[in-house]
Amino acid sequence: MSGLLRVSRLIDRLNEIAGQLVYWLVLLAVLISAGNAIVRYGFSTSSNAWLEVQWYLFSAIFLLCAGYTLQRNQHVRIDVLSGRLSPRARAWIDIVGTLFALLPMAVIIGWLAWPEVVESYVRHEISGDAGGLIRWPVKALIPLGFLLLALQGVSELIKRIAFLRGLIPDPTTRPRHAPEDVEAKELE
Repeated sequence: MSGLLRVSRLIDRLNEIAGQLVYWLVLLAVLISAGNAIVRYGFSTSSNAWLEVQWYLFSAIFLLCAGYTLQRNQHVRIDVLSGRLSPRARAWIDIVGTLFALLPMAVIIGWLAWPEVVESYVRHEISGDAGGLIRWPVKALIPLGFLLLALQGVSELIKRIAFLRGLIPDPTTRPRHAPEDVEAKELE
């Protein structure tokens, strides 16, 4: 089990890096959006390419952070119900949900999206809008994002099983000094 926990830590680190990189994409999307609005309303000109860049960045933010969100235990759940359950019961629900919903869904979506990426790349697909961008990079975000999500699902599965075996503390509780908590204290 210790080998699997090492794999889990590597997956967690991968999604942590992806999440940290995406923070910068949020800033970039805001700057591009503001710049585009200034140019459009201040100079009465615009570019479809810049609008599509915003769309691509939003897609990247959403897709590439799904695994990071799962790793941080910040995904949508029914807290009214799960909050009343014991940590062991929640772990079992997470295991069943991961095995029968999360992993199959992520694998199927990633698998079905890949041919679309390849076809888009081979055909040199470009947006139908004047001045639009090539499409394959944004389409490639779909299988990449679902790969990161599936990997994180495997990591969470490993952690829940290790918790049930008494090898690690409850993985759904955040450590006291998570990186953003330390950063927040430094800003005070």
